Amino acid sequence: MNDGLARLFFGVGLALMIGWVLVIGRVIIQPVVMSVIVAYVVLGLAELIGRVPGLGGIPASLRYTAAVIVSFGAMALIVWLIVQNVTQVAALVPGYQDQVLALIQRGAVALGLDDEPSWQSLRRDLVGYLNLHRVILGSVISVMSIIGTFTVILIYAGFILLEQKAFANKIVCMSDQPSKVNQIQQVIRDVNSRIGTYLVIKTLINIVLGVASYAIMLLYGIEFAGFWAMLIGLLNYIPYVGGVIGVALPSLLVLLNVGEIWPVVVFVLVMCIPQVALGNFIEPWLMGNSLNVSPFVILVSLVIWTSLWGIVGAILAVPIMAILVIIFSEIDSTRPIAVLLSKDGSLA
Repeated sequence: MNDGLARLFFGVGLALMIGWVLVIGRVIIQPVVMSVIVAYVVLGLAELIGRVPGLGGIPASLRYTAAVIVSFGAMALIVWLIVQNVTQVAALVPGYQDQVLALIQRGAVALGLDDEPSWQSLRRDLVGYLNLHRVILGSVISVMSIIGTFTVILIYAGFILLEQKAFANKIVCMSDQPSKVNQIQQVIRDVNSRIGTYLVIKTLINIVLGVASYAIMLLYGIEFAGFWAMLIGLLNYIPYVGGVIGVALPSLLVLLNVGEIWPVVVFVLVMCIPQVALGNFIEPWLMGNSLNVSPFVILVSLVIWTSLWGIVGAILAVPIMAILVIIFSEIDSTRPIAVLLSKDGSLA
C-alpha cells in the first residue's frame, strides 16, 4: 500500500471515528461546546461595550461583569419563555388539532375527496398522527432536561471565563520553541477575532429580527408572539433554512386561525421584510468577509452537523467550520484544504 492510499485510508477511518465519538458523546460534548460559544459572546460583548463612545473608559472588570449579566440574563429569559409557553401551548393543543383536521377536510372537499370511502379512515389516521397533545406533553416532560442543560452550560462558561487569563500562560508553557508558541497564539487570536465578531454581530442581528418579528405578530394578534419571536431569533443562527422555518411556524398558526390562503401569503411577505433587510444588507455590511467560508461548504457543514447533533449542530455548523478553516490555514500540510474551504481562496 503506497503512502497516499494509506493516508486516505487512515484519514477516512479517523473521520468515522470522530463522527462516532461526536454522536455517542453528544450529551457531554454539546454543553461544553455551547459553553465555549457563550464565553465567546460574553467576551465579544465586553469588547463591543468598550468601543461604544463614552464607554471606552469603563474598567475592563466592569465591562466583563456587565457582559456576563446581560448574556446570562438573556439565556435565562429564553429558557423561561420556553418553559412558560410550552405549558400554555399544551393547554390549547386540542383546539388546534380540531382546526388542523377541519382545514384538511376543507382541502379534501375542494379536491372532491370528501365522498371517498377512505376519507373517514384517513381522518382517523390523521387524528392519531396529529396527536399534538401527546407531542407537547412530551416536550413538557423534557423541560427539566432543558433547565438542567442550561445550568450546566452556565457553570462551564463561568469556569472558562475565570480561566481565560491562565489559559494564555498555559499556551506559553506548551512548547519551548518560540515559533510554535507564536503559531498557536496566532491561531487563537484569529479564532477569537473572527468567531467572536461573528457571534456578537449575529446575536445582535437576531435580537433586532426577533423584536421586529414580535412587533409584526403583535399587530396581527398572534398568540404566543413573544415565544415565536424568540424562536425566530434562535433559528436565524441556522444558515439558509433557519429563517424559513422561523417564518413558517407562526404562518401555520395564522392559517389555522384564519383558514384562508391569501391572508397567510400577506403575513409571510410582511414577515420576510426584516429577514431580507437584515440578512441581505445589514449583516453582510457589518460582517464583511470575516468568516471566509464557502457558501457550499457551509451548506454541507449544515447537513453534516445537523445529522450528528440535531438543531444544536445546525446552530454550531458555521462557527465550527470557520474555526477549522483558520486552523487548517496555519498548518502547512492542511493549508490546501483551507484554500478549498475558503470563500475565494484567499487566507489573508
